[in-house]
Amino acid sequence: MIFRQLFDPTSSTYTYLLGDSASGEALLIDPVFEQVPRDLALVQELGLRLVATLDTHVHADHVTGAWRLQQRCGSRIALAEAAGAELVDRPLRHGDRVAFGERFLTVRATPGHTNGCLTYVLDDQRMAFTGDSLLIRGCGRTDFQQGSPQQLFASVREHILSLPEDCLLYPAHDYRGVTVTSVAEERRFNPRLGGDVDEGDFTGYMNHLGLPHPKLMAVAVPANLRCGRPEGDAPPAEQPGWAPLTLRFSGVWEIEPMALLERAGEVQIVDVREQPEFLDRLGHLSGAHLVPLSQLLSRLDELDREQPVVAVCRSGVRSAQASVLLSKNGFARVANLAGGMLRWHSESLPVAPGSMAATGELPAG
Repeated sequence: MIFRQLFDPTSSTYTYLLGDSASGEALLIDPVFEQVPRDLALVQELGLRLVATLDTHVHADHVTGAWRLQQRCGSRIALAEAAGAELVDRPLRHGDRVAFGERFLTVRATPGHTNGCLTYVLDDQRMAFTGDSLLIRGCGRTDFQQGSPQQLFASVREHILSLPEDCLLYPAHDYRGVTVTSVAEERRFNPRLGGDVDEGDFTGYMNHLGLPHPKLMAVAVPANLRCGRPEGDAPPAEQPGWAPLTLRFSGVWEIEPMALLERAGEVQIVDVREQPEFLDRLGHLSGAHLVPLSQLLSRLDELDREQPVVAVCRSGVRSAQASVLLSKNGFARVANLAGGMLRWHSESLPVAPGSMAATGELPAG
């Protein structure tokens, strides 16, 4: 099985990718709206096909990526039936199974944080995804969205902490950078729900938290009751319009050599190699502006911020770094040449006249 834990720093949300290696089918648990391009890039790079998204509950601190992912790749939307959300393809109840290839998750209803909280348990009970019902050494609040401390106490004790001791527990959030816990740890160390804590202790504690409502609650909850669909159904602008680009999981947009050749007069080509490399057997692209990576930040004024920029190097590694630096410094349309000059030569594309490569010499290796 393929497993990845992803993080959204704005909302401190964990998104989980589970894939079946044999079939290539995959699930995403708790996707975040703004992180959809990242998630799709990872799914694509791992050769997987996203068949469904599963939210653990109707979130109040971020908007789900479920609808956006459905629009991009046809994945089904799964959420608790009790949540009453629109656009759900598969309303889930306690005991349901969600399959991905030869693997599956079992649904356990764990209400209390909200009335529609679910925990997803892997088929071999070695992993469980608890949403906000059980956090690492904590739990979700119980003072809105039909929450109930009594209900949450019963849910966690009966349906999460009853799992095998070595079962790993993955929450929807952590605000300290901790990534995983276990049933044994939470039974022993969770100050709210572990040890000798009883329902009265827990209820008294939760009823006096005095927390402010999440900042995005007024936006997130209505949006999540539409499974993340924007009002008016307007899809967000995702793919840059100035060229056909591919987003890598690293967050860097890439342009294929032939696509760059077709648009050579419409973009700035910035070669970030050192000067000897610019003139060596690989040569350089016609019209390329040499700005070594080591000098890039001090020479930004030489570039036109209104025109798209394509960064180039030998293999695409340094130019990927240059793409990130350019984006962070206000260049809105930036791409990396996929595979660099090595890829350009492998496709027998032309180089600038006067370089060693233009004389017919091929690069070694």
